[in-house]
Amino acid sequence: MTNRIVTALGFGLWALAGSGLTPVSAQAPFRERTVPLIASGEWPGARLPDGQPDVQGHWSNTIGNHNNLTDPQGGGPDQEQSRARGARADRAPSRVTDPPSGEVPFQPWARAKAQEFAAHLSNPIRPEYVEPLARCAPAGPTKSFMWHGYEIRQYPGYVVFLFDSGTRVIHLGDSPHLPGAIRLWNGDSRGRWEGNTLVVDVANNNSKARLARTGEFASERVRIQERYIFDPAGERFTYEAVYTDPTVFTRPFTVTIPNKRITAETPQDGWSNVTFRASHAGSEPIIEAWERVCVENNGPHGDIASAP
Repeated sequence: MTNRIVTALGFGLWALAGSGLTPVSAQAPFRERTVPLIASGEWPGARLPDGQPDVQGHWSNTIGNHNNLTDPQGGGPDQEQSRARGARADRAPSRVTDPPSGEVPFQPWARAKAQEFAAHLSNPIRPEYVEPLARCAPAGPTKSFMWHGYEIRQYPGYVVFLFDSGTRVIHLGDSPHLPGAIRLWNGDSRGRWEGNTLVVDVANNNSKARLARTGEFASERVRIQERYIFDPAGERFTYEAVYTDPTVFTRPFTVTIPNKRITAETPQDGWSNVTFRASHAGSEPIIEAWERVCVENNGPHGDIASAP
């Protein structure tokens, strides 16, 4: 860390004072308004020695952060985040793709509770109103994909996601879930590859993380079935998560989040792409991501600073 200072200006990330890294130049924005359809099928691309499709690298969702689950580009529930973003038809669709209404099928009491959470996002007069991610808690299995860009690493028997909000490990194979009394922020994930699709069963969720700043939530009884569907070129994947929780919802519902690979040529925007080109002895471009360490009561939230 000698002679290295890194700071964030708003959401723009810059490397200074001899860090040995340079930011990828800013060009067109990373955000998109559509959700490409990717079908499950065979995997024609490279594989790792243990047979896994090689999908390692840096990635990010393409439609927005966690301000709003059902209107990803429409702003959050508080005054600061609710500014107009254009007509609804001109924004990305709801992340809730089933039911067709695009809304979470809450039971009446649960919808009222979610609305209560949203109404107090910026005025948390009770401890339960504090959005857990604002206190640097893990974001949960689904909301993690709505935060900053992240990295996928693969090891024999494991797929690992390195999120700003914590690390998530998916165990591959037929090992059983943890005992039911053990509850985790990201749940306990057991997965398998089916062609180009990583299929994951998530149990043992403590459900302390919400699905967005708009207040959506589940209970500890939730079961999540995930599908990560990678395109043949390995440049995009669709994340699909089916939530089943009869204590909170009237029926299962599906969340869909499009993701795109980040490379050395991807425009750096300080949000989706927080990577830098590393200085190294070789000639090939290598990108790395700074760890955005979150500490409660930091300000501005998510900024990075290190002294010589």
